[in-house]
Amino acid sequence: MRFALLITCASGFLDSYTFLARGGVFANAQTGNVIFLALNLAQRHWAQALGHLWPILAFVVGVAVSMHIRAGRLDALLVHPIRVTMLLQTLILLVVGFVPTDAPHWIVTIPIAFIAAMQIELFRSIGGLNYVAVATTGNLMRLVEAGYSTLVDRAPEARRAFGVYGAVVGAFASGAVIGAFATHAMGGHAAWVPAGFLAITLVFFIIDQRKEELPAE
Repeated sequence: MRFALLITCASGFLDSYTFLARGGVFANAQTGNVIFLALNLAQRHWAQALGHLWPILAFVVGVAVSMHIRAGRLDALLVHPIRVTMLLQTLILLVVGFVPTDAPHWIVTIPIAFIAAMQIELFRSIGGLNYVAVATTGNLMRLVEAGYSTLVDRAPEARRAFGVYGAVVGAFASGAVIGAFATHAMGGHAAWVPAGFLAITLVFFIIDQRKEELPAE
């Protein structure tokens, strides 16, 4: 649960960050980029359209790479591919924080979209419950469904789902709020905050894996 909440909080943060500091682009959730791309194409604003196209393409590549990792095709090259992936995501955000806000925005939005794709593909469930780390629409829908099942159907198993999805939606919203304040205060350097979130997540991930590898007493 802590693992999912940290990643989701970082995702909400990055949506605020890229929208406020990196050209009004949603580098995580691609729905907004598809809409803005269509509007700019219809208005023949070619340069603005490209600004929304690059994150979409980076997202597609990120999903493909993540599927390659999930299939185990990198296990022969990397001992811990998930750990390496998370470390790479952290390092990318650290580098992004050094990029000036007046630099071309695609320098930042492309790698962040790539990160988001890896997160959504690699981390898709919490204790058997499906969720999306980089967007909140699906999680909000599941929250309402679980709440309905709890209150109306009196389904005891729905209570846990309601608590989980409530925490996930709250984490995304909290991340977006923190991202807005941090971006106003730190500008482009605010990317270091979600980098810290992911670094902590990596530490938790390593600790949990080592506990699982310990022989049972």
